[in-house]
Amino acid sequence: MAKKILIIEDDKDIRDTVTYALQSEGYEVISSEHSRILKLLDYHKPDLILLDNWLTEWMSDANGQQLSKELKTNPETSHIPVIIVSAVSNVAEIAKEGLSDGYLKKPFDLETLFAIVKKHTESPTTS
Repeated sequence: MAKKILIIEDDKDIRDTVTYALQSEGYEVISSEHSRILKLLDYHKPDLILLDNWLTEWMSDANGQQLSKELKTNPETSHIPVIIVSAVSNVAEIAKEGLSDGYLKKPFDLETLFAIVKKHTESPTTS
């Protein structure tokens, strides 16, 4: 069964490119420009979340770091790996403070994306 990746990215070009690239690698991808999709985690059951740190949602005052921290401190969602995606220079610090499982610095190449996704979706018994 294909691993399911949830992408939350407000830049349509990045979202579409990452979606297409991961689908071509055999992943099932759900993508959204809004963090509201996080309310549907029970339905989607992702194996990994790629979370843009800077979301331009008009009603959201939360950023990816805050959302990641909420996910990682909630017993119902803490098992889902969260990768913060950002172009800021201190993305490693942001990811750490957000309790994320890792980060992906923009701009990134597809090989780096694939390596991070594979690392966080493969079970230790199959690698």
